[in-house]
This record gives sequence, C-alpha cells and structure tokens, in this order.
Amino acid sequence: MNLRVAFFILFSIFFSWSSIGQTKNQLEKKRKQLQKEIRETQSLLFKSKKEAKALLSELDDLNKIISVRSRLIRTINAEAEKLSDEITSNEKEINQLEKNLGVLKTDYADMIVKSYKSKNKQSRLMFLLSSENFTQAYKRMQYLKQYTNYRKQQGEKIKLSTNELIIMTDSLRAKEYEKRMLLGIYLKQKDSVGREKNSQVKLVGKVKAKEKKYVSQIKNKQTQERKIDKKIERLIAEAIKKSKKGTGKKSSSGFHLTPEAKKLESNFVANKGILPWPTKRGIVVRRFGTQPHPTLAGITIQSSGIRIATEKSAKARAIFNGKVMSIILLPGGKKMVLIQHGNYISGYQNLDHVSVKIGDKITTKQEIGTIHTDATTGKTILIFILNKNNKFQNPEPWIGKMT
Repeated sequence: MNLRVAFFILFSIFFSWSSIGQTKNQLEKKRKQLQKEIRETQSLLFKSKKEAKALLSELDDLNKIISVRSRLIRTINAEAEKLSDEITSNEKEINQLEKNLGVLKTDYADMIVKSYKSKNKQSRLMFLLSSENFTQAYKRMQYLKQYTNYRKQQGEKIKLSTNELIIMTDSLRAKEYEKRMLLGIYLKQKDSVGREKNSQVKLVGKVKAKEKKYVSQIKNKQTQERKIDKKIERLIAEAIKKSKKGTGKKSSSGFHLTPEAKKLESNFVANKGILPWPTKRGIVVRRFGTQPHPTLAGITIQSSGIRIATEKSAKARAIFNGKVMSIILLPGGKKMVLIQHGNYISGYQNLDHVSVKIGDKITTKQEIGTIHTDATTGKTILIFILNKNNKFQNPEPWIGKMT
C-alpha cells in the first residue's frame, strides 16, 4: 500500500463532518490557531506544584489541553481531506495536459516534415507562379503567410503547455510534501493525547478518592463568588442612585449620564467585538454563565465573568476609556477594580497591587494592577466581568483577537 492510500484511509477513519463547507485556507488558519492555543496552554497552565492541593487544578489543565488537541486533530483530518481532493484534481489536470501536449507535439512534427519537403524557395516560387491569375496568386501568398504564422503559434502553444505542466507538477509535489507534513503533525498530536489521557486516568483516580472534599471546596468557592457578585451589584446600584440624585429621574434602570458619558458609551458599543483583551497574553479557562464543572461530573458552576490564565506578574489593562468607579477589597487581601464606560462597567478581579485610584480617568489598554499568582497552583488568573444596568453580561463577544 503506498503512502497516499495509507494516508487517505487513516484520515478517513477520523474525518469530522463538521469541516464540510470550510475551505482549505480556513482549515489551515484554524490549525495554526489551535497549535498556538496549545503552546499558550502549555506555557500559561501546567505550573502547579506536585501537591495534593493542586490535583484538581492539574486535572483541569489536562482536560483543557486534551480538548484543544482533539480539536486540532479533527482540523488536521479535515485539512488533509481537502488536500487529498486538490491532489486528485491536480493529477487529473496533469494527465490532461500531458495528453494535450502529446497531440500538439505530434501535429507540430507533421508540419515540420511537410515544411521540410517543400522548404526550398524555388518550390514556393513555383507554387506562386503556377497560379492561373493574380487573384489565385494573392490567395496562395496569404496561405503561405498563414501557414508560417500557424507554425509559430503551435510552437508557442507547446512552450506554454510545457511551462504549465512544469508548474502543475511542482504544485503537486508541494501538496504531497504538505500532506506528509500534516501526517507528521497528526501522529505527534495523537501520541501526545495518548500520553495525556493515561495521566488523566491516574489523576481522575486520585481526585475520585477525595471527591467529597473537592465538592465541598467548590461549593464554598461558589458561595464566596456569589457574595462578591452581590457586593458588585450593591456598589453599582448605589452609584446609579447617586448619579440620579437631584435629577428627578428614578424610573430608569441605568445611570443618569452626562453628554460626555453618553458619547463614551456610544463609542464603547461601537467597538463591540474588537475591544482589546484585559491582558497582553492569555487563554480563557472558564467561560461565562452556568456550566458543568470541567473535572467533577454532576457538579454545576456559575460564572458571572470569564477567567483568563496569563503569565506571572502580568498586568491587567483597561479594555476601553473610562473612569474608576470603585476599588473593592476581597478576601485574602486581593483587589478588584471597576471601571465605568457609561452604563457599562468592566471589572478586573484577583489583583495583588492596584496602580489607579477612584475617580481616575482611564485610557484603553492602560495598566491598572498586577494579577495575583496562586502559590499552590502556580497559576495567574484574571477574573474579568462586564456589567450593564446592574446585569452581568458575557464579555467574550465584546473582546476581539488577542492583541
């Protein structure tokens, strides 16, 4: 069995139908993004000390990278399938080009032979002089010109077809090389997933042995998080009430905004989807809303924001212009900064040190504090929230690509 057939069978087994409709360029871009995400995951996670306290964190990391690798493998499968189609198409075009070139060469050879037999000038002259009248002589002269031009055109066609064949052959070789490269990446990722799943099984066993303890810890953390959410809601409610004092406006759920603040909010909304990340580097390790716990089956968690893993000593930065509304002191001495953008509030939680104060005007990407690194897990996590009219929003649709 040759490499091409073996490769096709291997990838056909694992091919994901979700890839249908995507172009090869889109799949290649997705593959590179996933490869980058794996590098970021390995760099920003997997920092935990080998302690019992960090088992759940270590298992979370493994689940995360196995998930990303699995998506990468499916993308590689789909990309290889598209590449196989292109190679097949190229081979058909090359075969047709070779046939066309053969016909052109045969016709050209026949013309050369015929031309050689009547090559001498005397034959051509006699051909013209033997004309019965001037009109016939003129037509014969035009015929000789056309025949000469046709020979030149056929020669050019052969030249162009030969060049096209060379280009197509080179393209085919490049695609076959790319396919071998993809196979190498695929096998490497499968091998990594295999090793990681073996580690996952061992860790799951250790976590299961202390499942009650971990469930209790998670519930306590969720209770603490809800208390923080309530505190944020109280602060925003008080700020909204204060903004309306003396205006006679009480029915509206949002802030009473000055014309300047309204313009700021309008600009904030206009930048939805392209706002910068609140960290220079990072990956989302917990998403917004109600979701199953990543490692413990049957446990549901609620998140009012997103959690972003970043590098040690990283700074949190503002996602847009605004004003520092509040700085909240949290359990353990950590802090949270709330920045107002009209009726929108962005929150930056889990900070060790804060470099701004209440009332400060903030600019986009301005550093506002140093993110805390957990001594046990070794992870540096920023909890980022977005709130409008005292309702928590999903921040992910608002922020663009990592910049």
